[in-house]
Amino acid sequence: MNLKKELKTNKQKSEVLDTSSTDSQCKAIIFDASTLISLSMNGLINELIKLKSIFKGYFIVTSDVKREIIDKPITIKRFELEALRLKQLLDEKILEMPSVLNVDEKELSQKMQEIKKISNTTFYGKDKNLNLIHSGEASCLALSKILTNKQIKNVVAVDERTMRMFCEKPQNLKKLLEKKLHTQISVKTQNFEHFKGFKLIRSAELVYVAYKKGLVNLKNEMVLDALLYAVKFKGCSISGTEIDEIKRIK
Repeated sequence: MNLKKELKTNKQKSEVLDTSSTDSQCKAIIFDASTLISLSMNGLINELIKLKSIFKGYFIVTSDVKREIIDKPITIKRFELEALRLKQLLDEKILEMPSVLNVDEKELSQKMQEIKKISNTTFYGKDKNLNLIHSGEASCLALSKILTNKQIKNVVAVDERTMRMFCEKPQNLKKLLEKKLHTQISVKTQNFEHFKGFKLIRSAELVYVAYKKGLVNLKNEMVLDALLYAVKFKGCSISGTEIDEIKRIK
């Protein structure tokens, strides 16, 4: 992936991320659990809050993502603190639920189940369908479809590699699965149509924007490098080559 193109020439995606735009049209960033966990584990919650303060739109989490980042982990001592921090973001309306955009929860749940069923019957190997996308991820895609139909500009923030490849380069995902599972994978290529058109970003793009907007308190020429590698090592699907590319963007 050419990250420079990702950040500078993808007009639709840039319109959603642009914090200086005077466009009054509603817009939203839909957060998957993977991106929020990456930011939280790297101590970047304050930067996320600052991003929200200059973002002319909504930061949205679905009920399925909420279960992944708050409801379940808050009951486990090891993850309780991170869950409380993310819960506070929801309580303070930094993160909001789809209802704020008049999204019907029943419709969202139905679309999520449809996407989940299609995605998890697309790749077949070792005598079974491969379950590649979970409810949280599927709900993000479902919400994106609903918001697009409402003419609300949106991007999905997801760090997890499998979902990104499913939407952007599904044939490459087939090769990856064959290499990982050491078996031949068959694919229902007709299902790929259901995953086209989504706009995806990662925590890497978010910390880049935070850095460029002066929202990071650290002041050092190494800060951008440190931020990008920090999210990489907490699960963001970004390569060293892409990090070098993003650092060259002015």
